[in-house]
Amino acid sequence: MTRPHDDTLLYLDNVTVTFDGFRALNALSLVMERGEMRAVIGPNGAGKTTMMDVITGKTRPDQGEVIFGRGTDLTRLDEPDIAALGIGRKFQKPTVFEPHTVWDNFLLALSGDRRPRFTLWARETDEERERIEALLATTRLSELRERRAGDLSHGQKQWLEIGMLLAQDPLLLLVDEPVAGMTDAETAQTAELLREINRSHSVVVVEHDMDFVRALDVKVTVLHEGSVLSEGSIDHVSADPKVIEVYLGR
Repeated sequence: MTRPHDDTLLYLDNVTVTFDGFRALNALSLVMERGEMRAVIGPNGAGKTTMMDVITGKTRPDQGEVIFGRGTDLTRLDEPDIAALGIGRKFQKPTVFEPHTVWDNFLLALSGDRRPRFTLWARETDEERERIEALLATTRLSELRERRAGDLSHGQKQWLEIGMLLAQDPLLLLVDEPVAGMTDAETAQTAELLREINRSHSVVVVEHDMDFVRALDVKVTVLHEGSVLSEGSIDHVSADPKVIEVYLGR
């Protein structure tokens, strides 16, 4: 496999993970460039979640290389250290501070030390207010700034959590099934949101909704049994007989 170069952001080579005899990742290799958005699809059990667990330090591989940026070996770091490097992860179920307003959720999420004097009751700086206004605009939540997060729709909670992840200013966002449970309109808005985010951040999107993946219009990696089965445009992988057999034909 080609070694990482200056434009490589994420490099996985021959990554294998075994749980009680089950091989969740099987010599997985993947290269992602800086500024790229990549969609990762595949049947249940294909290794998508385990791949993200390895990247974020939740799971250590049995073998293989996981390199971030200019040579940082992620397999030697724990989860907080990897997050501090600039890798942020959004899980499928949104986790927001439901009793607090949308504005206060963003305030709590801003990168930097908000402990203990930097609390909800501390006065925000002009810089923080500008940053929150930008996050509200990006996530289409400006008109809901005073709404309790618990009163938002499912899709709006997803956008809020994506915005809270952006507040940490990560270099790479890992987003797990962002449109599960969304309406068609919310799904279309989420594709637009992620495309906008991709203008300034690298993004990995794990998803099952093929219409949504098509709307993203990015390179697609198909996983099966812990390895890359196919890779290319959505039209390319959709026409691949192997992908049709193990995934799309089901």
